[in-house]
Amino acid sequence: MRRNPTLKEMFRGFCAVLSLSTISVTGFASSHREAPLISNDPLADNTDLYAFRCPDDTNFVTIIANYIPFQLPEGGPNYSTFGTSIRYEIHVDNDASVVGDDITYRFTFTQVNEDPTTFFNIRLGQQNLRTTYIVEKSIDGGAFTTIVASGDVPPPNIGPRSIENGTVGLGTTYNALVTSSIENATGGGSEQIYCGPADDPFFVDLAGAFDVGNFRPNGNVVNPPKDGLARFNVHSICMKIPIATLQKTGQPVSAATSILDGNFVIGVWASASRQQIRTLNAGGGASYSGSFVQVSRIGMPLTNEAVIPIGQKDKWNQLTPYTEDPAMAAYFCNPELALYMDNSQFGGAVPSLAALRVQRNSLQTFDFGNTQDGLWPLKGSAAVSGTALDDAIFGTILLPNATSPRSVDILPIFYTGVPNLAPYHLATGKAGNPLANGKPFINNFLPSLGDMLRLNMATPVTPRNHPQFSSLGLIQCAVLGLTDPTYNGSAGLQWIPNMDGFPNGRRLEDDVTTIELQAVSGVVLAAIGLWYDDYPAGGPNPVTPTLLGVLNFNAGVTSNDTTFKSSFPYVQNPWRGYDHTDQARF
Repeated sequence: MRRNPTLKEMFRGFCAVLSLSTISVTGFASSHREAPLISNDPLADNTDLYAFRCPDDTNFVTIIANYIPFQLPEGGPNYSTFGTSIRYEIHVDNDASVVGDDITYRFTFTQVNEDPTTFFNIRLGQQNLRTTYIVEKSIDGGAFTTIVASGDVPPPNIGPRSIENGTVGLGTTYNALVTSSIENATGGGSEQIYCGPADDPFFVDLAGAFDVGNFRPNGNVVNPPKDGLARFNVHSICMKIPIATLQKTGQPVSAATSILDGNFVIGVWASASRQQIRTLNAGGGASYSGSFVQVSRIGMPLTNEAVIPIGQKDKWNQLTPYTEDPAMAAYFCNPELALYMDNSQFGGAVPSLAALRVQRNSLQTFDFGNTQDGLWPLKGSAAVSGTALDDAIFGTILLPNATSPRSVDILPIFYTGVPNLAPYHLATGKAGNPLANGKPFINNFLPSLGDMLRLNMATPVTPRNHPQFSSLGLIQCAVLGLTDPTYNGSAGLQWIPNMDGFPNGRRLEDDVTTIELQAVSGVVLAAIGLWYDDYPAGGPNPVTPTLLGVLNFNAGVTSNDTTFKSSFPYVQNPWRGYDHTDQARF
């Protein structure tokens, strides 16, 4: 049985270790091959996780967990599919007062060769490695019950003879295969589920990222930025779930008291687990035995790649948000990438990040450089009384010591979510005091003290055709709330476009690489009134050249290489192998 921890217990242990040294970073490709062990086990490798309120059906939330990175569409004859000896799970936390999942969905896959006499994957209307699955659901850590008894995974999108031809192939279209594979769950939750191949929706200049952050934000005529995941496929587990099913007391979104109602916050993470023992059989094949062990996990994008050091990455994959190693919280408080955004450190070594500078003298007072004191000088003062930085409200995690400057912004974004409480309001209405109440723009606070993708389900959807829809998510929301007369005329709560964008959940369109690089550079601090160094405190206009440089920065590749669907499962059909060429990827 799960027990209710006290706030004191929840925060105990984190503060003593937050003074650890900074870290090293080895990758930036969401969760594609992010740790040494999982890079050798692609079938169990989480690649990305998304959670967003459905744009076409706003009483529902869609959660998408992707697995099996870098699938070449023409990669036959043994095309990738979900593993048969793996437990794929999607986890939901909606109540931080109890430890553990409130809802767990478990997916188990089975394969059969319908025609073992052929080497083709599809022939004469039959499939080899035809994959089916069951879905089980657990509530509050209880027994698993089956909600889908026999779901179908569409075959790989091989080519026109295999899929569309009625003589030698399946005699259908790939759209029809996807549509027919959408399952309706039993058991009262009203979930819709799709499991199958899809275009990889993540986009990033992998080559630039791996070259010590050598992004190409302004392009390059000779060597332009390239989407390293363009025209690759993944395998997606997509779930469309009623908000009332996910909300902790079963309430529909119409019951929310505001567009930032904290009772509608959920935390989502995904995992894959394998049995401990693998035995290679003499006649071919392998068998598995022993207890299941988690080998992969994902919550926030880029955590294991760009935050956790290489010596801890395998350990990270075996932990859960409820069993985090307290020492790892320190890696969020002094992010190594910030060293390349600091002229006193390695700021000159990576010219492509020159537009991103960390505040070393914000308001001519506060230093957020790595291992500096940040807002620590305000610890226990009247200035932070009643704010989220008040020890009496949230404990000491946000101001743990004098050497953890980013505990006030990077740490809560990844580990607790951000509360609708000063200082986490926009500078609009603060009259120059960053610790005052201002204009609310986010509340996804769920203090489970672990890496999860947190979403406030009460926040309205920004239509994808809205003129101010932006892949910059909450960054663009903050810009509008600070500068647009429609939204900056008062400090009152109102809907601002892209309030539902990353890191308040994650939409398929969100440019998480650019957003996270801007965040490491202190843009969230600036949004709440801790402006960049070139702004004189009390000056008339905080929109300085440094702030403009950060806001205009991008990571080179800013959108996916194809469209997204306007309805569930939203991910695009997988690329067809017959059409795929290396040249088409560039």
